[in-house]
Amino acid sequence: MTPAPIAVALDAPDLETAAQWASLVTPHVSTVKVGLELYLRYGPDVIASVRGASGVQVFLDLKLHDIPNTVAGASRAVARLRPAILTVHAAGGPAMIRAAVESAADNTKIAAVTILTSLTEDDLGRIGLLGPADEAVRRLAGMAVEAGATALVCSPNEVSAVRAEVGPGVTLITPGVRPAGAAAQDQARVATPEQALADGADLLVIGRPITGAADPGAAAAAIAASLRRQLS
Repeated sequence: MTPAPIAVALDAPDLETAAQWASLVTPHVSTVKVGLELYLRYGPDVIASVRGASGVQVFLDLKLHDIPNTVAGASRAVARLRPAILTVHAAGGPAMIRAAVESAADNTKIAAVTILTSLTEDDLGRIGLLGPADEAVRRLAGMAVEAGATALVCSPNEVSAVRAEVGPGVTLITPGVRPAGAAAQDQARVATPEQALADGADLLVIGRPITGAADPGAAAAAIAASLRRQLS
């Protein structure tokens, strides 16, 4: 059975829990995501722990954002870990994105994060970004792809506009995905997994609706089954 295009966010309090969640969900999903907190707490060891023997893809979500030389060095530093995806902030600009692309491992996609899904339209104005959100995301997406990014991170609300902007060859990753009936929590721009996929997403980031369930494996299996029905 082909794993569903889901990246489970392993936002765990400790390494053992993260590894356990990964082992429970990997029969059903294609990818597990390691974020900044877990990586800073445990370092490179976390990658081997969550990858385990399954060989599941690891999405290293560090959202690098610094001058090009520093981001190039950081990309080289994690290249030996062989992440399938490594994130940088699109707002770092084309030279920074290009530096990450040129320094990453051959099999690592550099994914440019457009606008965080926690931000509202009002937030954009307060930090000096010209809105509305879908236009700001579209501009950042086009710039990032021109700079060499082969993946983009955007909310489900903008994924159809981004797909129209960048075409079919770029991997679109959507956080802010919540199954019907799940709480939005700190995400401001959300959609169901089915809707995000229909709108053009390639990989859906889902965390607490799976890892916060009594049985994370069963929760992942249920969402994966729903997506497989849609894809068939």
